[in-house]
Amino acid sequence: MSKKENEQAVEQAEQMEPETVTEEVTEGAAPETDTPDPLLSELEALKDTLAQKEDQYLRLAAEYDNYRRRSQKEKTDAYQSAKSDAVLAFLPVYDNLERALKQETADEAYKKGVEMTMNGLKEVLSKLGVEEIPALGQTFDPNLHNAVMHVEDENAGENTVVEVFQAGFQSGDKVIRFAMVKVAN
Repeated sequence: MSKKENEQAVEQAEQMEPETVTEEVTEGAAPETDTPDPLLSELEALKDTLAQKEDQYLRLAAEYDNYRRRSQKEKTDAYQSAKSDAVLAFLPVYDNLERALKQETADEAYKKGVEMTMNGLKEVLSKLGVEEIPALGQTFDPNLHNAVMHVEDENAGENTVVEVFQAGFQSGDKVIRFAMVKVAN
C-alpha cells in the first residue's frame, strides 16, 4: 500500500462511525493463525545467533586467559629449572671448598683464599635465591634430607640429623640437591 492510499484509508476511517470503524478494522485485520510473523521468527533467529556468538566469545576469552596463565607458569618453571641446573653445576666447587676449609694441613694463606672464595660463592647463591637446607640437629625430613646412615645415639633425639655429609640446597620450595645426612634412631 502506498503512502497516499494509506492516508486515504485513515481519512475514511475517521469519517465513519465508531462501530463501523471497529467492524472494518476487525474485518481488515489478519485472522489469528498459528503461523508466526516472519519478522518475529527472524528476530528470534538473530537472538539465537547473537547468543551463540556471545558464548563463543566468552569461551575464546576463557581459553586465552588459560593459555596466558599456562604460558606464564611454563616460563617461570623454565627459569627455575635453568637456575637450578646452573647452581647444580657449581655445587661440586662448593663441596671442594668446604673440604679444603676442613683440612688442618692447609697453610693460612691458602685457607684464607678458600674462605674468600667460599664466601663469594655463598653470596652469589644467596642472590640467586638459593639457600642451604638446614640439616644438623634438625628432625629428619625425607622431602629435604637423604639419609645414608643410621646410628643409635641415646644423646640425640628420635629421627634427629646428627651429621651432614653433603649440604643440600633449595630455591624457594624446589629442592636442588638433598642434604646427605646421618640420622639417629
